[in-house]
Amino acid sequence: MANGRKKFNLGKKFLGFVRGLLVYFLIASAALIFFYQVSGGPTTEGNQVPISQIISDIKDNKVSKLTVEGDKLTADLKSGDQKEFAHKEAGESIYKILESSGLDPKTVTIEIKDLSIQQAWIGVLSAILPILLLVGLMFFLFSNAREGAQGIFNFAQSKARLFTKDQPQTKFSDVAGSDESKKELMEIVYFLKNPNKYKEIGARIPKGVLLVGPPGCGKTLLSKALAGEAGVPFFSIAGSEFMEMLVGVGAARVRDMFTNAKKSSPSIIFIDEIESIGRLRGGSMMGGHDEREQTLNQILVEMDGFTPNVHVIIIGATNRPDLLDPALIRPGRFDRRVVLSFPDIEERKQIIKLHMSGKPFTKDVDVEKIARRTVGFSGADLANMLNEAAILAARENKKQIEPRDLEEAATKVKMGPQRKRMQTDKDRKLAAYHEAGHAIVGHFLPNVDPVHRITIVSRGMSGGHTMFPPTEDRSNETKSRLLEQISTAIGGRAAEEIKFSDISTGASNDLEVASSIARDMVMEYGMSNLGPMNIKPQAMFGMWRGEEGSPISETMQSKIDSEVKKIIDTAHRQALDVIRKNKVKFEKVAQALLDKETLESEEFEKIVGKKKV
Repeated sequence: MANGRKKFNLGKKFLGFVRGLLVYFLIASAALIFFYQVSGGPTTEGNQVPISQIISDIKDNKVSKLTVEGDKLTADLKSGDQKEFAHKEAGESIYKILESSGLDPKTVTIEIKDLSIQQAWIGVLSAILPILLLVGLMFFLFSNAREGAQGIFNFAQSKARLFTKDQPQTKFSDVAGSDESKKELMEIVYFLKNPNKYKEIGARIPKGVLLVGPPGCGKTLLSKALAGEAGVPFFSIAGSEFMEMLVGVGAARVRDMFTNAKKSSPSIIFIDEIESIGRLRGGSMMGGHDEREQTLNQILVEMDGFTPNVHVIIIGATNRPDLLDPALIRPGRFDRRVVLSFPDIEERKQIIKLHMSGKPFTKDVDVEKIARRTVGFSGADLANMLNEAAILAARENKKQIEPRDLEEAATKVKMGPQRKRMQTDKDRKLAAYHEAGHAIVGHFLPNVDPVHRITIVSRGMSGGHTMFPPTEDRSNETKSRLLEQISTAIGGRAAEEIKFSDISTGASNDLEVASSIARDMVMEYGMSNLGPMNIKPQAMFGMWRGEEGSPISETMQSKIDSEVKKIIDTAHRQALDVIRKNKVKFEKVAQALLDKETLESEEFEKIVGKKKV
């Protein structure tokens, strides 16, 4: 296949060379004819005079020689090296001109230069050039049409990028964390390297592996590492690259990709964002003629059509497994599902150490502390954080990266860069008391994580923020902790009511967070008076499941709204009580924010004391 493409590229280059040569020849020919038609021959230097002047000079015996070049006359004067030039009528003899003027042609030396060959060439070019121009135009149009036709047929060719073992390889050693996932994928390497070992015991090579996990957790990186460990050709393509306006193109590309992969077997095909083409069938308005469904059908056929001796493994990556068609993810097609999640503290340490290599850090940078600070960060977030820290240090002309740079980079990754906007004193005061309310409520409620930082410096769309990063990795949330999170979110609104006897629009995002948690408690977690039941409707393709809209009745929806309101009202009263009981400390925190703009956890605890857990 590579040799065929190489020959095609060489032929294309030769065709372009011939086309360019023809264009240059036509331009040169046209310029030559234009030159002779306009100038009447080669250019010369001298005085341009009427023909009557030359005849008068011959009569006065001032001309030593008369040269005739077609219709151009050149008179060499006896005085010095001067010359005169004139033009006669085309086809008229110089001898007749002299005789009609009463001169004997023998009185002057006449030299006639033959321009018949030159004129003949001009005549030939004048006759052939239009034909050449027409032929060149036709050649140009047909060659473009042929390339266009080839382009149409190229629609059916796979756009998968091929990575061979000759290119730089990613190994599992280059992937920090995800130890369980690497063990699962390492078995695929053993299958590809030593298939007979498994055949002898009756084991079948998996046809597909589905990588499932949130964005940034290393699905693409792990698939590249799998190909690097196995040392086999790796075809990489995104699900959206199969789709085109022309119906049937996606299916043709699938066939072409699988054909190439089978020729290169053992090999790996990696399809990123597989949900783009693997969505549940039947949700489109176009029915079975939908281009996406035809593409999915072709993938199903190709995966089922594998012969036992074809060692091609499909790796699909998605962060929306709930959207995939059951026929695609059943055993026999995607035999394995590898679930990736956000790294825990030990995995974060490994990832941080990996991305710290090659960067200078001060001695007080603590990997353990950074790992605990970054609960909920993905591998991509951690890599971005360390890169941002290096950029911040370089911007300030530092030679080493300091903990302060890492802290600022972590905040920037999650909340965006600082915005130094002008604020009125009233806005600063409102922001200070609002953030102090969040901090006080969260600090005095036992199940909320400790305050890490409070600031009234704008980031993104926020005028300030209070950070409560998790101190440990949690897989579950309790009802009491969720209720206290709602109270902490409403703490800013409660602070405004107590201090200003008024409320502002600054709490809009806080109310959105609080309402979302409360609604999930009622509808999804069964943490309300409605009992242990999940009544959250399952949406599909922007529509409710079922034929008659939402499965929740109006009566049940009214009960849900009532329970959500009870939870938020209870949390609101709790936030007001906490702030009123600690009003002196609340005022001190707000004043400290107005003075310093930012309070770290140590500074905050000096004002309010250590958190009681």
